[in-house]
Amino acid sequence: MITLSALNEVNRIRHAFFTREGGVSQGLYASLNCGPGSADSAAAVAENRARAMALLDLAPTALVTVHQCHSAEAVVVDAPFVPGQAPKADALVTTRPGLALGILTADCAPVLLADRRAGVCAAAHAGWRGAVGGVLDNTLDAMVKLGAGRKTIVAAIGPCIGQRSYEVGPEFPAPFLAEDEDNADFFAPAARPGHFLFDLPGYVARRLARLGVLEVTRVPADTCRDETRFFSYRRATLRREPDYGRQLSAIVLER
Repeated sequence: MITLSALNEVNRIRHAFFTREGGVSQGLYASLNCGPGSADSAAAVAENRARAMALLDLAPTALVTVHQCHSAEAVVVDAPFVPGQAPKADALVTTRPGLALGILTADCAPVLLADRRAGVCAAAHAGWRGAVGGVLDNTLDAMVKLGAGRKTIVAAIGPCIGQRSYEVGPEFPAPFLAEDEDNADFFAPAARPGHFLFDLPGYVARRLARLGVLEVTRVPADTCRDETRFFSYRRATLRREPDYGRQLSAIVLER
């Protein structure tokens, strides 16, 4: 698992960006696939999630995840969800100690956040749709309502697809440029005429900064290029593989 010093220095916060290593899944899902939405064995996924929690010194039941759908929805969590009844959302926020807020990704950006003083933490799934749609905005709004301050929040962007791997079509930049012409900074020409390479983590980092977060840090990794450590939807698609695993990122407020 990967941690970042900025979050390690926040009192009462533990976190991890888990890699694909250290689990029991086989084949396309080898080995720490934590995504119940995959076609992997349910028993293997449950064991992988339990192993991840053990690395945070938590019981398997501490992990809370949602039904991610590339939305801007952020939910406040006070207790684990009833099995099979997790809401559709792409961010979780809590003040409840002992709950591990989890996000599943395979190229999208996992973002973990914590307030240095208020005892509020959050986890967000920031694919391009959610990021443009406002998932980070809504996550921060929910944190502030629970007592956090934008200037005392630390945000960490986990492993996601890198710009060199993220080729997009000619129509893709439009919503970003409509939002702000300066977002042209996140597009570089691709080898194919009319196509671009998109810097997702760069966009997420700037969006957080413009929302008032003073400390934004990130993991220097490219999930698509680093097959040893990470699952990747883009890599699986390029290979025409039928499915892919998901890595877990989690944050917890200590009791």
